[in-house]
Amino acid sequence: MSEQNNISCACNGGAPKAVKDEAGVGRILLLQALAVAAWYFLYLQLLPFSEWFAYGLLGLDPASHLGSAVQFFVYDTPKVLMLLLLVVYGVGILRSFVTVNWTRAFLAGKRESAGNVLAAGLGVVTPFCSCSAVPLFIGFMTAGIPLGVTFSFLIAAPMVNEIALVLLYGLLGWKVAALYFATGIGIAVVAGWVMGRMRLEQYVEDWVREIRAGEAAEEPHMTWRDRFIYALESVRDIVGRVWKFVVLGIAAGAAIHGYVPEGQLAVIMGSEAWWSVPLSVLLGIPMYTNAAGIIPVVEALLGKGAALGTTLAFMMSVIALSFPEMVILRKVLKPRLIAAFIGVVGCGILIVGYLFNTII
Repeated sequence: MSEQNNISCACNGGAPKAVKDEAGVGRILLLQALAVAAWYFLYLQLLPFSEWFAYGLLGLDPASHLGSAVQFFVYDTPKVLMLLLLVVYGVGILRSFVTVNWTRAFLAGKRESAGNVLAAGLGVVTPFCSCSAVPLFIGFMTAGIPLGVTFSFLIAAPMVNEIALVLLYGLLGWKVAALYFATGIGIAVVAGWVMGRMRLEQYVEDWVREIRAGEAAEEPHMTWRDRFIYALESVRDIVGRVWKFVVLGIAAGAAIHGYVPEGQLAVIMGSEAWWSVPLSVLLGIPMYTNAAGIIPVVEALLGKGAALGTTLAFMMSVIALSFPEMVILRKVLKPRLIAAFIGVVGCGILIVGYLFNTII
């Protein structure tokens, strides 16, 4: 009898918990809907607030260099940060479904050409950046994923991520965002395929090739509440790491916007200057920033007459070929393979720059 009572109690105790969890998720969804509505209302107030702050409160002349720069900074800083908060949270929920083990299992066994395309596409929505390049590279290689497919993923993940796409859309419009997405994916796919044809596996560090894949750690099942918490943690982690770059990038963009004369950059970074594309790539490589930090600078450069192809080449080189990322990859790649990686990706970026300068 006591055993039956225990079973009955256990069964009766499960239902209220499930109902409670569902009610908790419902409250979270309601709060999120209210938060999105408040976000949208505040977003609409940014432009009039920036103009009131710069020209009304501070009394700056709208036609002056300082007035233009201050208004740009006060408008773009909260705008970019608000876009980051919204996008990182939404993509954080999506990323809770795409784990490292799932990615490895999905790519393993795919034909190389199809694998390049799938790897580049996964790079757009997965939470991996240059800081996780080494463990990712090791994990992919030990899972038997071809070297070229691995590079397609490693190129796309930092360069064509959701932060870059949403900020480009918010600051420069959907056409520029779509062009950047298409060309970035194209570079990742083609560069990975070319490197796969070059048979450079022997230039991976010996200790990496000696590692054998072990059993993948079992990943816990996540409820919707867990996914919301994961998304919030993503916001705290990612925005916490990039906000300084955002503010510095917007400050640089504000200086360009306010003090560089209209059309001045057309002489240096215009489509007529053949050397502007390779020069922009060389200038971008030693910089240490990310998409969130460089896009406000790109916005200002385009506004002052820089050619689209030259500017996109500069942005891609900063994100995909930065010197700090090469230092990180040196832990697992020999110098010859790093040189091949820089050469292949750099050629793709140059082609994109010249192509857009020619047709646009």
